[in-house]
Amino acid sequence: MITATQGVKVTSTCVACGGVLVRDLGQFVDRGQLRWGIEGRCQACPDAWCETGAGPAPQEIRQALLAEHGAVRLRVATEEVSPVHVMRALREMRQLPLGEARMAAAELSGAGVVGTAVEMAHLAEGLRKQSVATTLVPSPA
Repeated sequence: MITATQGVKVTSTCVACGGVLVRDLGQFVDRGQLRWGIEGRCQACPDAWCETGAGPAPQEIRQALLAEHGAVRLRVATEEVSPVHVMRALREMRQLPLGEARMAAAELSGAGVVGTAVEMAHLAEGLRKQSVATTLVPSPA
């Protein structure tokens, strides 16, 4: 099982007092499941919270991670792999209908798919479980 985590700190203005609000945004894999989290705390008042969720991260988190750490491209490593194994992994992990899984499998076998390092590591692990070798490389978003 993979261990993948990525985070970034961002600051903004606290709506409660106008002070500096520091938020820790992150994405991680926990027990094989893609998850995300936000912890926020004001440096000037007691305002603080924590929020977590399962599945794809909200766009705010994804965009902050991509801006800070860059994107990663995932591709199928060999042409000899059966598209059935790729589609099976995609359908299990992303609950895709057959037609969408077929298109995503073709994309993975071609140019590849781009996302955060955690998203792509999670997808690579699911493909590995179906005996599909992959490559991960830094990529412009």
